Amino acid sequence: MNKPELLVTPKSVDDIIPLIEAGADAFVVGEQRFGLRLAGEFTKEEVKKAIDLAHSKGKKVYVAMNAIFHNEKVDDLYEYVKYVNDANADAIIFGDPAVLMVAREVAPEMKLHWNTETTATNWYTCNYWGKKGAKRAVLAREINMDAIIEMKENAEVEIEIQVHGMTAMFQSKRSLLGNYFEYQGKALEIENRKENTNMFLHDKERENKYPIYEDANGTHIMSPNDICIIDELQDMIEANVDSFKIDGVLKSSEYIEAVTRLYRKAIDLCVEDPDKYDDEKEELLSEIEKIQPDNRPLDTGFFFKETVY
Repeated sequence: MNKPELLVTPKSVDDIIPLIEAGADAFVVGEQRFGLRLAGEFTKEEVKKAIDLAHSKGKKVYVAMNAIFHNEKVDDLYEYVKYVNDANADAIIFGDPAVLMVAREVAPEMKLHWNTETTATNWYTCNYWGKKGAKRAVLAREINMDAIIEMKENAEVEIEIQVHGMTAMFQSKRSLLGNYFEYQGKALEIENRKENTNMFLHDKERENKYPIYEDANGTHIMSPNDICIIDELQDMIEANVDSFKIDGVLKSSEYIEAVTRLYRKAIDLCVEDPDKYDDEKEELLSEIEKIQPDNRPLDTGFFFKETVY
């Protein structure tokens, strides 16, 4: 039984070392003009610094380039892929075939992780992108545990799944919030994940609040709950799922670090002493519940239910 990678999304370069000390094995970093829904904005120089810091501790950094690219952005890919390659990133995360084609041309040895957020729902598709050059597939958030295990059994690429954090429900390339407030005759400054900004779509009938924000990629509406399966890791670990991701979007650095530390303990226990993990997993869940914001209930996402469209 292999120990899965614990993949974390830091908010800044300053988070790298504390998260390594908390147990992170790898990181997703990048800037919003190339990557979708990052926990924090990293300039090119900060990407390089994050890579150097992580490598100094034997950890990995993956650079997000999974945005939706229109014609006017394609030329920018060449310079950025080359920069990321020269900075010694461990992989590029992509969804658009344009990134794959550019990487083949300017960085043919670069490892590629395929992540479209929604379409990795069967192993044939994962293996298709594997034959095109991807080494890893990031599975969709809307598939259940049985499907994940079946995909891992048949996949010819590494498999990554999200085990904690909020998920995206909707994205539009348009600035829907800004357009609305402009229509109302109001000035609105939208900043990417600004700490003191809390905007929600409020479903009063179900008492749900959906976080909503804008960045360079448009408008994003997020799930009302946070996934948390710290007490349900054993089946996927036994199936040798390669990477467990903690998504820190719209979370504080302190929260991400605390959750990382708890998942590190859970993974190590499950691999090294499954019976002890079984004894302690409820306490691990309880520890996360103690630090969970009141407006972000925990649930198990789609892991134990059929997808309903």
